[in-house]
Formats: sequence, structure tokens, C-alpha cells
Amino acid sequence: MGYPDRQVTETRNTVSFSAAGHRWGVILAGGDGTRLQPLTRLACGDNRPKQFCPLLGGKTLLAHTRQRIAKAIDPDHVLFVLTKKHEPFYKRALESIPGFQKIVQPHNQGTLPAILWSLLHLFHADERALVAFFPSDHYFGNEAAFISTIERSFDFAEKEPNSVILLGAGAERPETEYGWIEPGSVTLSGFGREFVSVRRFWEKPPLETARLLLAQGCLWNTFVMIGGVAAFLEMIRNTAPVLFETFASALPHGESEFDERKMQVIYGAMASSDFSREVLAVSTERLRVASCGEVGWSDLGEPRRFIAALAENGSENPWAVTGTCTKCGLTHEQIVTLSGQEKSNASFHETVMLSPSK
Repeated sequence: MGYPDRQVTETRNTVSFSAAGHRWGVILAGGDGTRLQPLTRLACGDNRPKQFCPLLGGKTLLAHTRQRIAKAIDPDHVLFVLTKKHEPFYKRALESIPGFQKIVQPHNQGTLPAILWSLLHLFHADERALVAFFPSDHYFGNEAAFISTIERSFDFAEKEPNSVILLGAGAERPETEYGWIEPGSVTLSGFGREFVSVRRFWEKPPLETARLLLAQGCLWNTFVMIGGVAAFLEMIRNTAPVLFETFASALPHGESEFDERKMQVIYGAMASSDFSREVLAVSTERLRVASCGEVGWSDLGEPRRFIAALAENGSENPWAVTGTCTKCGLTHEQIVTLSGQEKSNASFHETVMLSPSK
């Protein structure tokens, strides 16, 4: 597919390719992370989004994400989607990153415009790009298994360029705050039974439904996606044509330099839009899902899940103070306040504090 419904004749950005070839990564780091703000305020003293907060082992979640995906993707082939108001939090950490690799939105308007902008930008650098999207603030207990699935998914995308692969995590409990993927039939390919179709999505199901999904072997949706840049763009053009044409006209060359006032007007006029709901959920015929297995995945979306991840990982945190839990860095009172569940978390905190550090 060339550029969807458009003829590209201009000179594209010059990019030096390494042995990684056409494999690219995009780290989505423009979210506001409001649900975890009670914890980020405790750790950093301000309301910075969780991806810019040193919550695990003295490193920010963004730094952990960069380190993790560097095992599969050349760092020179990683783009960062950011938001202008967060610049004080990422400016120093990303000061060595070339401007081409940074896409700075006027403000956060959801995942769909963030993903579309990065795709248009990348398409003009490499029409044959295979791209993997990564949230900047997630946790994986078993990173090796996660990276192995990324590698195999890139291989699949090279053979099936019209497909988009979603990475699902093996569900460990009937979680009602996650999105779920219900797998469909097996894809006939040289990859065995690993890449299967997507029957449907379940977004934050009620408990009884979550129990059924768990029993049926459904997967948690990690929102890690891999596929050809052209396949992603075609999906968006088919499902959100007005937004697609607006961005394609405003960013005709996919350049980092743009008319800031024009983009502020565009972002100011659009409603927040969600890629999962508005694109993926209505494009299941193109989608495939691969399971990473039970890799200890968490979106760290609220204090309870973050505390549980720390307890499992045993990370040391410099923001912990004397008299606090050696694993989660919080006092009994803070655990109670953040979780809102005094009885259950009192016993949880006692258990964690008595457990030896790993």
C-alpha cells in the first residue's frame, strides 16, 4: 500500500539504518497517569505522571521501558510520543535523543492521535517499517519471555504484513480493571498455533464475566502492538477517516518540525479519542493475538497493583524512609490510605514487611 490515498513524491527524512533493518519501536509517554498520583506525590512531591517518577529501583518507569525494549529494538529506532506540559519531567532524561525521535503533542488527547502522529512520522522515514508500540509505564516480572514474544511477533509481521499483532499476558486472576482479549481461531501459517485471530475485546468486565474469561483462557490486553506501519495506517484510515485526513494534511512530510499553532488548533478542536475502542475493536478481522504467557504483567494503573508488583519484585527504592516496608516503601497508614481497603491491606502490609528482601 503506498501512503494511504496519497502519492508521496517528496524527499523523506534521512535515517541511518542499523542491523535492526526496518524494525522500530514507539514508546507512548504522553499520558497523565492521574490514578497513580497519590503514590507519585508521595515519591516525588508533585503530580508528575508515573512514567517520569523513579518508582522502581531508583529508575523511572520510562527508563525501565527503554532498557527493556533495547533488548529487541535498536535505540536509534525508537520514537517517543510526549506531551508539551510534561517537558520539565522528561527534558533532562531525553536530552541526548535526536529531535527526529521525539514527537511532542500540544496536549494529551488520547491514544489515537498519539499513535496516528507517530505512524505518519515513521512512514515518511521508512515505508517498510515494522513498528511495535509500548506503553511507557508497565511492569513485566518475566522480561525474557516478553522480549522473546516481541521477536517472534516481528518475524510474523514480516511474513504477514497486513496483520497487526497484539500481545496478551496470561491472566492470573479474574481482574475487573483490565481489558481482556478473547482469542479466536488459529491462523494457518508457518508459526504453528501461536498467532490466533481475535474474536472480541472485553473492557473492564464485571467479576462474573472476568471469571468466565479466565476459565476460557482469555488474555489480558497489554496494549503492546506490532505490525507494518502501512497496516496500522490503513486501519485508522478505514475507522477514523476524518482524523486521518486532518493529520495527513497537517503533517504532509512526517517531519518533526511543524506549525505549532496549527497543531494546537487541531488538538484543541478534537475530542479525546481511544485507539483500542475506536480502531482495534472494529478491526478484528486484521488482528492476531500472541500470548506472552504468565509474565507477571501489570499496567501499574493504581496504587494497589503497584504495591503488589513491588512486593513481588522486591525492588529497593530510595524514596522509602526509615520505618517503612522494605519492599513497597510505604507505612501501614499510607498503604491503608492509598488502597482504601484497611482490613485486607493491613494484613498484606504486615506480610510484606516480614518478608525478607530478595
